[in-house]
Amino acid sequence: MSNLRNKVQLIGNVGNNPEMTVLESGKKVIRFSLATNENYKNAKGEKVLSTDWHNMVAWGKTAEIVEKYAVKGKQIAIEGKLTSRSYETKEGEKRYITEVIVSEVLLLGSKSENKAA
Repeated sequence: MSNLRNKVQLIGNVGNNPEMTVLESGKKVIRFSLATNENYKNAKGEKVLSTDWHNMVAWGKTAEIVEKYAVKGKQIAIEGKLTSRSYETKEGEKRYITEVIVSEVLLLGSKSENKAA
């Protein structure tokens, strides 16, 4: 159970075309959003669709896989860990962000969809 301390597994749709950055050191990092949906019935018995957006970050080989196959709208499964950080805007405002550091990606859908991506 020690491996379950900070583990996230999500299945969702890529929200934007991932943006790759190559750092001065040569390391590759890619950032993208992932939308996860939940369906439920409210107190009135009406069906409700709730969408949550998650910030994803992948490094190295994982980043290369995401860049090659994970286009906007593509359904994927990810595994990773949660991390939070803060940064300062150009105006001097302190902002906080929570991201999922992706360690594994699974492409979902048919083989023909994966080849087209």
